[in-house]
This record gives sequence, C-alpha cells and structure tokens, in this order.
Amino acid sequence: MAIRVTLDRMLLERRMSLTELCDRVGITMANLSILKTGKAKAIRFSTLDALCRELKCQPADLLAWTEEDENYDD
Repeated sequence: MAIRVTLDRMLLERRMSLTELCDRVGITMANLSILKTGKAKAIRFSTLDALCRELKCQPADLLAWTEEDENYDD
C-alpha cells in the first residue's frame, strides 16, 4: 500500500502527545498506534473526521500517497 499516515508530523506540529489525542478523539492508544505506525489497513471516516477536528487539519494533512512504498510488506 502506498498510502502513508503522517500523524507523527501533525502531532509534533501541534505539540500534542499521542495520549492527549487518544483522549480527545476517543479511540484506544492501541488503535491510534496502529494508525500512526502505518499498519492500519483502513480508517473510518468518523475517525478521520475526529482526528481532523482535534488536530485542526484536512485529511490530506494526515494522509499522503507515494508511488513507491518501502515500509510495507504487502
């Protein structure tokens, strides 16, 4: 899969911890970690909406398409 999740960058820019984002969005640390590390195979629109709301960003700020993907074993 060539979709990369740039959640680390957004958290750094917003000076927000993963724990704080979990509390604000209402999802577990485990699920957010799976998303953050790029191991998620899908994301619900409601989760993406909540992340964008709390991080005050657009979906494209969290997701990026790349032609080649060296980090996944698909």
